[in-house]
Amino acid sequence: MENRSYRQALAQPFTAHLAGQYAVATNDHAVAHPSLPNYLALTAGTTFGITDDDYHRLPETGIGWQLTRRGIPWRAYMEGMTGGCFDSPYPYAVKHNPFAYYGGACPSNVVPLTRLPADLEGDTPRFVWITPDLCHDGHDCSSRQADDFLAGIVPRILASPAWQRGGVLFITWDESSEEGDGNRVPAIVVAPDLVRHVTDRYHDHYSVLATVEDRLGVPRLGEAAHAQPFDELFR
Repeated sequence: MENRSYRQALAQPFTAHLAGQYAVATNDHAVAHPSLPNYLALTAGTTFGITDDDYHRLPETGIGWQLTRRGIPWRAYMEGMTGGCFDSPYPYAVKHNPFAYYGGACPSNVVPLTRLPADLEGDTPRFVWITPDLCHDGHDCSSRQADDFLAGIVPRILASPAWQRGGVLFITWDESSEEGDGNRVPAIVVAPDLVRHVTDRYHDHYSVLATVEDRLGVPRLGEAAHAQPFDELFR
C-alpha cells in the first residue's frame, strides 16, 4: 500500500479490523522517500543508493531471483498490468514493480492481478507479492478507496487453502505521508493461528524481508541480514 502514516492507515475501518484481530507492529518504518527505494528495500535488502522513482537497470538480485535459483515457486501480481512490466498504461506504475528492475527484464513470474483468484483456488506459489494500482494503493485516490481494495482482496486470500494451511499475509505501506513521524508505517501480520497482539519493537522494511526469507528458508539479502524480524508477532 502507499503513502499513509500509521495513524492514517489505522483510521480506516477494514485496516483497523485486521489490526484489531491479528498482529500489528506499531513501531515499523519505511527506509526512504520516495516510493521506489522502499520497494527495493522490501525485495532486495538495499536501496542501491536510489533516491528517485526513475527506471534503473539493477543487478540480477532480489527475492525473486533468489527463489528462482532455489527452485521455489513465486509470483508477483500487478494490478493494471495489461501490456507487460514496461508497456502497461496508468494506473499501473513500473516504479511499484521492483521485480522489473532486477536484471532489466520482466520475469515470467510477474503477472496481472487478474491471475490471482485462479491461483488461490489452485496451485498457489510459495511466495506471493501483490501490488495494487495507483488508485487502489492510495497513491492517487482516497484512504477509503484503498481500504475498500483491501476489504475486497484480503477475504479472498484468507479463504484460500494456501493461507489456511500455514500461510501468512503481510500488509504494509511503502512510506509515510506525514512529516516528523520518522517515516512510521503500519505492518500487519495475518496468520490462521494468531491472536490479537502488538509489538512496539523497532522494525523497518528490512525486517519484512528478513521475516519472509527466514520463513522460506533462504539467506537474507543485504540489510535484511542485520534486521530484527517480526518473530515476536508469531508468538
